Amino acid sequence: MKHIPITPVPIEEAELALFEERKKIYPRSQKGWFASRRWVMVALTQLLFYGTVWLGWNDRQAVLFDLVARKFYIFGFVFWPQDFIYLAVLLVISALSLFLFTAIAGRLFCGYACPQTVYTEIFLWIESKVEGDRNARIKLDAGPLTARKFSLKFIKHFIWLMIGLWTGFTFVGYFTPIRQLVSEIVNFTLGPWEIFWLLFYGFATYGNAGWLREQVCKYMCPYARFQSAMFDKDTLIVTYDTVRGEPRGSRNKKVDFKAKGLGSCVDCGICVQVCPTGIDIRNGLQYECIACGLCIDGCDQVMDKMGYEPGLIRYTTEHALTRKLDQKAMWARVFRLRTLIYSGILALIILATAVSLFNHVPLKVDVIRDRTMPKITEMGAIENVYRLQVMNTQESARRYSVEIIGLPGATILNNPVVEVKSANATAVPIRVRVPANLLQPGSNRIRFEIQDLDAPNVKVTEKAVFLVPR
Repeated sequence: MKHIPITPVPIEEAELALFEERKKIYPRSQKGWFASRRWVMVALTQLLFYGTVWLGWNDRQAVLFDLVARKFYIFGFVFWPQDFIYLAVLLVISALSLFLFTAIAGRLFCGYACPQTVYTEIFLWIESKVEGDRNARIKLDAGPLTARKFSLKFIKHFIWLMIGLWTGFTFVGYFTPIRQLVSEIVNFTLGPWEIFWLLFYGFATYGNAGWLREQVCKYMCPYARFQSAMFDKDTLIVTYDTVRGEPRGSRNKKVDFKAKGLGSCVDCGICVQVCPTGIDIRNGLQYECIACGLCIDGCDQVMDKMGYEPGLIRYTTEHALTRKLDQKAMWARVFRLRTLIYSGILALIILATAVSLFNHVPLKVDVIRDRTMPKITEMGAIENVYRLQVMNTQESARRYSVEIIGLPGATILNNPVVEVKSANATAVPIRVRVPANLLQPGSNRIRFEIQDLDAPNVKVTEKAVFLVPR
């Protein structure tokens, strides 16, 4: 076997190949169609997050996850741990929606609705207002520490921190009533867990959006790693038209660039400067791309100034680019069998969930037979004791009747009517007596029917076992 000499690599060069120091990204402010839509999504998501927690419903908070009482209020619905199936369905709907949006148009969620993207955009806007535009921020960071630089940095980080703490306060407000939380903060009576989550969520927002920024998308987010598994050649992605753009190069607007053998790309670098993750889309699709479309806005504005046709960077598919499909043909392939299947499954699950919620019975009952042995009375009857856990999920106190079904001669000796407070649960003992001559020794089936006295259509039937000694 021929010996191949191996040249040793210096330790310093090996370490440099494995680790590269982060270079701070200074995204340039950009206006345009995609930039405007991003800010619309920022406004909608933050209005939803910060505003919903203050809404009231039936003298309570409209959306409240009361972990201590194990009750979850979402407007007119009250969910208990027994309704865990709805949480599972919500997760399935979210996953399918993510798959559908990704199969159609790539990382739309990342670019427009991801909390990391949204808060980074807010923090960058604050930074630009305090420190100036991109060039001013680069110059400020490169200069020495002066009183002006210190004051600007202090103001920026103070505002960031206040937004982070307000975000943490709002987050905790979904688990502790927000108005009660305000009172506890004013009176310095916050509980340890409330303090922990307020500070944890607040500083996490401050750190992720203010310091880590694109590092979260590039290195911490798992979605960026497996997104390519949901892409195919008919997925809409942000794409640079290499055939039209290359060879790139600077030129005078009045010069015929085709005569000079140049493509449409003027190599201005705007697409790189506006990118929140600092990538060059001209190098092809990269996992760092969050599909925000800012490079499209920037490039189109340059094309407009140069008098060129827009769309050098655009949302398109690989098939549309290579086969030169028109818009109609491209969209026909975007809504392909795969996306139609996703849409159909998603629509069926949402419809089934809506029907289930519409027919949701606001009454839950658990029947547990007492562990004590059946009692034989002097009259020869058999008694069993049961424990009924009656849960009223309505916003008003209710009265329920308890009846025995399927066991001839069975009578309830106590508590034929159960009163339960609004959105509450009550455990009551039920003594059931049956003449011994009507039953066979061993286990006998019995059913309890619990019915709302004010709403006869609200009733629940639960099975149990009536034991007769042998």
